[in-house]
Amino acid sequence: GPGSSKSINYTIIYMRISLVLILGSSCAKALRGTIQNIINGGRRSLVRNFSIMTSTSEGAYAALTKVLKEVAILGEVDSILGYDEQVFMPKGAAASRAEQKAVIAGILHAKKTGPEMKIAIDGVRNEKFEDEWEAANVRLAIDSFDKESRKSQELAEKEAKLESEAFAAWAEARKENDWLLFAPKLEEMFALKKELAHITRPEFSQAYDGALDVYERGTTSAQINEIFAKVDQELQPLLNAVLEAKKMNPNIDAVHQALRLDHPGWKDLAAQKGLATKIAKSLGYDFFCGRLDEAAHPFTGGAGPTDTRITTRYSTDNWLEGFSATVHEVGHALYEQGRPTFEKAHKMPVSDAMTMGIHESQSLLWERMVMQSKPFWNFCTPLFHEFFPHTKSASANDFYRAFNVVEPGLIRVNADELCYPYHIILRYNIERKLFANEISVHDIPTIWQDTMQSSLGVSVDGKSKDGALQDVHWSFGAIGYFPSYTLGAICAAQIFAAAHNDIPDLDQAIAKGDFVQLTTWLRKHIHQRGSLPESPNALLEACTGSVISAQPFLKHLRTKYSELYELSV
Repeated sequence: GPGSSKSINYTIIYMRISLVLILGSSCAKALRGTIQNIINGGRRSLVRNFSIMTSTSEGAYAALTKVLKEVAILGEVDSILGYDEQVFMPKGAAASRAEQKAVIAGILHAKKTGPEMKIAIDGVRNEKFEDEWEAANVRLAIDSFDKESRKSQELAEKEAKLESEAFAAWAEARKENDWLLFAPKLEEMFALKKELAHITRPEFSQAYDGALDVYERGTTSAQINEIFAKVDQELQPLLNAVLEAKKMNPNIDAVHQALRLDHPGWKDLAAQKGLATKIAKSLGYDFFCGRLDEAAHPFTGGAGPTDTRITTRYSTDNWLEGFSATVHEVGHALYEQGRPTFEKAHKMPVSDAMTMGIHESQSLLWERMVMQSKPFWNFCTPLFHEFFPHTKSASANDFYRAFNVVEPGLIRVNADELCYPYHIILRYNIERKLFANEISVHDIPTIWQDTMQSSLGVSVDGKSKDGALQDVHWSFGAIGYFPSYTLGAICAAQIFAAAHNDIPDLDQAIAKGDFVQLTTWLRKHIHQRGSLPESPNALLEACTGSVISAQPFLKHLRTKYSELYELSV
């Protein structure tokens, strides 16, 4: 069964684990000790010890935190392996790294669902804990264990195999611009995810709510339907007015000559890197517990608050993209570095980020609410002048306008903040209707074409690679993930409005490059709350006075783009 010594070669694990000594000798020693216990047949004695430990509520909680800490450490090892794979690892090590990650995944699953965890969970399941941090750890641990243990080894293996096959089919289909090459595997993927949602989350009457729960616990499709409907209803008139203004005056959002993407002054990649490092430090990113590296697709990784790593990319073709990516990832990293680390939270579930949407809210708060604001460019324009002398003729307002051009397009990752929600609403509706058997995967290209044309006025024109094949998410089973992006943008606006209300001189502070007040506010109300609240709605209600609401987001967009495009909306 899952976690048995017959299904996993623990000797190989022991050899592979030596590769992750970069985590430090104490972590490595703990891992070696844990794995050696298993190798030496110590499992039975561990189970006996755990049974004794869990005879009282205090002992049961101590036993639970012991296993949870081991799970967290193994997760950190896996994360470091993943970061190394994407940033530093030589290409020739791919097969070896796949073996290492598979072995770690096997141990991790065994730890999460094995006898020690089961005994610990059983010991706390019906106990009441007065301390809110301990109670949250118990709640989260029980929820995770129940969901993990409902998935059989057979289903887990089927899922992993299908993810590999579907990714290969997607890559080939995108290369050939042929949707039909991907459709059969995508059909299998949706069927499997629907099955898994029913099995692992039987409390949801709608399977798609189970899929959403993987990424957005506490948020249902009914709530998202209401939020997205309001966004669509109020955003479309604003977007139409902006596009009409562009049509009437093609130069209304013309970019200053020095800031154009094709200006030769942006060829200095060393200057781009120097500016990125300076901005990261200015925003509060702690390099003593972090790194800034390069990757083809920027992301945030590492092993928690004391080892948070971010990547960005530098480009001679699109300087705006690289700068935005740096600020975006710093937002993610500040959340990671700010998570609670005191004893009751250290390497415990309660320290984890709330949801993908809340994590995204932190990156988008810094990217869109701060970096794309007027006050920020009063601070940052002199830095650009310093690193890129050719920009000295460009004012703070020129930079501000360059980062806020509205231009509908086919590609989600290139979309501006006014158009982006439509890319997400399209994907969300497709996922929801596939789960409800209202459409089939063969309908997706037509739906994509019709929706992009009606909402953004752009045509896929038979180019599936720029349409339904542009994103990798569905190929590796991330179904229910897309809503997190726009929920993150909505939460970012709501959180920033609350911070602005509590910090009257926030705009002036940002204009001077003083981000301490904002970071301190976010630490208190978001970062250090971890997963203590039961849902994003509870988190936002505590710090903003309301559950997730689209109103601050829509107000932000109306105010900003009415001014930029001289509208009377």
